[in-house]
Amino acid sequence: MTQASPPDRRLGTVMMVLAWIAGLAVAAQWFSGFEERRRNPNQTPVSMHIGSTIEVHLERNRQGHYLTKGQINGRPVTFLLDTGATFVAVPAGLAEELQLKRGRPIMVNTANGLTESWSTRIHTLQLGDIRLHDVSAGIVPGIVGEDILLGMSALKQLDFTQQGNELILRQHVESKHE
Repeated sequence: MTQASPPDRRLGTVMMVLAWIAGLAVAAQWFSGFEERRRNPNQTPVSMHIGSTIEVHLERNRQGHYLTKGQINGRPVTFLLDTGATFVAVPAGLAEELQLKRGRPIMVNTANGLTESWSTRIHTLQLGDIRLHDVSAGIVPGIVGEDILLGMSALKQLDFTQQGNELILRQHVESKHE
């Protein structure tokens, strides 16, 4: 048996260390995706078209919340459905990224107390194939994180029911005759 020379050993050690680093990076990426899927099990909401109705079924997460991916004005966002919120509440930093215009100042009551916010309008809000237009919203500086509270200014335009761990959103669409 021949013994490996020192440069060969060094190369082998470097390759083993690089393999471990690559393996750890892949595992970290997988686990971060796993945690996000647990937090938001509705990464790609599925839409069903039943006659003139569009349905989107959402699964509740472990904390009992309904989160889903969606879009505002064509840009990807995450919604946290909140029937206790009067309007769609957008964190101030995210509103800036989404280029939402600040309207008149308004006072809103949040979990952290009364805070000044600004009214705004969302041209298009989308959850799966459900599309809402010209939705009243607020830009709220006190919201921590990137989740948008999907409040009643949007939800009142839909029918929704909860069955077990599932929330079903329904939009009735007018058929267009040419």
